[in-house]
Amino acid sequence: MHILVVDDEKLLVKGIKFNLENEGYQVDVGCDGEDAVEKAKAKPYDLIILDLMMPKLDGLNACMQIRGFSTVPIIMLTAKSEDTDKLLGFEYGADDYITKPFNILELKARVRALLRRSNLQASDKEAGDGLVTIGHITIDPLSRSAERDGVSAELTAKEFDLIELLMKNPGRVYSRENLLDIIWNYEYLGDIRTVDVHIRRLREKLERNPAEPERIMTKWGVGYFFKAE
Repeated sequence: MHILVVDDEKLLVKGIKFNLENEGYQVDVGCDGEDAVEKAKAKPYDLIILDLMMPKLDGLNACMQIRGFSTVPIIMLTAKSEDTDKLLGFEYGADDYITKPFNILELKARVRALLRRSNLQASDKEAGDGLVTIGHITIDPLSRSAERDGVSAELTAKEFDLIELLMKNPGRVYSRENLLDIIWNYEYLGDIRTVDVHIRRLREKLERNPAEPERIMTKWGVGYFFKAE
């Protein structure tokens, strides 16, 4: 697995690189947002760890630019603890975040959680999972791709995990807490509005009219579900 770590704090980058390499990952490093974008264009990484506050190009805009050509999982590092800043990161396409200072064991756990989908994808391929189509939305678990009325829709890793869970269990209502536990796959201490952000982004990408969704539905006071035929 190839991981890119980008932060202008050289000592922090050195520590993250050392610990991840001890876990068996191959790690490249960068020092600013422009560097992150260029490296992500030049090499297909399995995961990117990106600091929020960096020179030349901040982490949010670097994340947004990377999302223009890649769905690689992205973990944002931030010294800010306000929920609005974290939600903004998700809006720009981040899959996860961790607030500085952090325990390296927590970072490694989150890295493993995001990379675990590679093994799940391989298992799906062995099991022969095929296309899932309900209404105007189609997903392909093998290529982790999605379409709306036959037109490709670019989803982040977390967005695909979320729509895949909902479409494979149509009609089942999941609370926000359920979705955090299943999709984020670790003890999550953040705001449950994270789920709302991802649902909104899915509707924008997959629904014909996001304001009046046909498939990605809300069960008021409970959670979310995918409406079957």
